[in-house]
Amino acid sequence: MTRPKGVILDIDGTILRSNQVIPGAGETIAELRRRGHPIVFITNALESPAEQADRLAKAGVVVSIDEIITAPQILEGYLRRNLPEAALYVISDPPLAERLELDFHISEDPEEIEVVIVSCDRNFDFHKLNIGFQALRRGAKFFAVNADAICPLPDGEIPDAGAVIGALQGCSKRQVDIVFGKPSRLIAEAALERLDKPAEECLIIGDSLDSDLAMGFAAGMTTVLVLSGVTQRRELAYARLQPDHVLGSISEIFPRSFSALSASRR
Repeated sequence: MTRPKGVILDIDGTILRSNQVIPGAGETIAELRRRGHPIVFITNALESPAEQADRLAKAGVVVSIDEIITAPQILEGYLRRNLPEAALYVISDPPLAERLELDFHISEDPEEIEVVIVSCDRNFDFHKLNIGFQALRRGAKFFAVNADAICPLPDGEIPDAGAVIGALQGCSKRQVDIVFGKPSRLIAEAALERLDKPAEECLIIGDSLDSDLAMGFAAGMTTVLVLSGVTQRRELAYARLQPDHVLGSISEIFPRSFSALSASRR
């Protein structure tokens, strides 16, 4: 009997659109479980695994907290292991900043700041830019929770962490030292460890060529693009990375042959 493949699932654009479940997603996840496929959900969103699990549950998709990996989790683990006493400056929407304040020293003094951390910040302004700039000029490390260019919302797209990164790079001439969310190898390694599977025995199913699929390609996973989120089919004509498989949505996984879907075309 063939060993069940590990399945890594993006959340936004793959399972949920805003807070509404994408038709057929819940049934597909249930069928994956029934067939014995270990599953992990990964997201660059700032909310905690508990908050993501609650969000999914309200949409009718029951997920264990232990099945969810978030980009902030990867960042926090790295900080605890490597920089537990460092002074941090956080440019982000509240969920991340509030959580980091519980366990780490937060500072707005460029002379003291050792790490500048950025993510999506809908209150980003010149004051924050200048503090980050001054700290980076003085040698602070430059970390990003994620590097997504845009964030899809129910009423349209808004700039995401990539816009904040671009502003800081533009004035400081510094590049980000580490990105912790997709497509980083760090979150890929965490997902594979949680699944207890090598990359070649796993699929990544997601809606973003630049984050989900790029992570899968780099790690050596089979990549499945769903067109229920940020990527349009016309973009594939000029995309640098071509997914192994393209589906309209996650609901199209079954009744397809899952063994065929699990095979990479590369």
